[in-house]
Amino acid sequence: MVRPACRRAAVGAIGPLPVRVGHRAVRGGPHRTGDRLRSDPAIARHGNRGARIVKRRSVIAGLGALFATGCSKVADSSAGQALFKVSNEWHRKAQRALTGRKAMAPEFSRAQISPYFRGNGSLTVGTPGYAAALESGFADWRLLVTGLVEHPLSLSMDNIRRLPQRTQITRHDCVEGWSAIGEWTGPQLSMLLEAAKLKPEARFIVFHCADRLRGQPYYESIDLDDAFHPQTIVAHALNGAPLPERNGAPLRMRIERQLGYKHAKYLTLIEAVASLEQIRGGQGGYWEDVAGYQWYAGA
Repeated sequence: MVRPACRRAAVGAIGPLPVRVGHRAVRGGPHRTGDRLRSDPAIARHGNRGARIVKRRSVIAGLGALFATGCSKVADSSAGQALFKVSNEWHRKAQRALTGRKAMAPEFSRAQISPYFRGNGSLTVGTPGYAAALESGFADWRLLVTGLVEHPLSLSMDNIRRLPQRTQITRHDCVEGWSAIGEWTGPQLSMLLEAAKLKPEARFIVFHCADRLRGQPYYESIDLDDAFHPQTIVAHALNGAPLPERNGAPLRMRIERQLGYKHAKYLTLIEAVASLEQIRGGQGGYWEDVAGYQWYAGA
C-alpha cells in the first residue's frame, strides 16, 4: 500500500556530516533543491550519502554520529574496520526492525515533482563507446544478469521497455544536503531476478556500472530484502522521458528506501553473489570501499 504523499516540496538539509569524510564536509546550512553546495571538493562529485528523515530513527542516527565525529583514524585500522562492519550490520538490523521489511518509501503527486532533477557523482561515462551509444539511443546497450542464477539474461533496452513497468514518484535524498522529487519508470528488479532464477546460495545483488570515479569502476549492492522490494526498479525514464545522461542513461537503479549513492547509474551488469568480500574492496560499494560509508544506507 502506498503511503500518503507529503504536502511539502523536497527541500532542506538532511545529512550534514558524512561518515569518515573529515571536518571540512560539515555543511554551512540547509540547501534547497538545486542550490550550490559548500562541501569538500574531494566528495562533491559523489553519488550521495546520509539522511536521518524519520524521527523514530533517531536512535540509529545516534550511533552514526558517534562514528562520524573523529573516528577516521580508528576506521583505518583493522580493528576499526571490524568495528565499522559491526556498526553497519547493527544499523541494518535496527532500521529493519523499526520500519519493517515491507515498509514503503513515501510517494508523491505529480504536482510535487521538482522542476529540475540535478545530476550528481558521475555526470557521464566519458568514453567513446558511451558517446556512440548515446548517439544511437542505446540501440545496442545490453543489461546482463549473471552470477548465482540458473538462467543468465542479456536484455536490450527494447526488452526492458517491453516488460511490465512500475512508475513511482519518490524523493531522492543526498548527503550533500539536497533532495529532489522525480517520477521514475522501469521494471521491478524482482521480475528480472525471478526470470533469471536465483540459486539458493545467492544472498546479495551487485550492480556494476559503466562509469568510473578516480579510475575505479562504480558499483553498489543490496540484500535480497531490498532486491525484491516492490519499489526497487531498474529505471529507464525520469519524468516521462528517457533518462538524461547526467542522471545515469540509459539505466539506473532506484532503491527507494536507501540513500542516493546506492542508486547505481549507467547500469551494465546485475550479479547475484553469496558474499561481498571478493567484490572490489569487499565492503559492498564504491563509497563504502573508499570512504567507509555505511553499506546499509536506509533513508
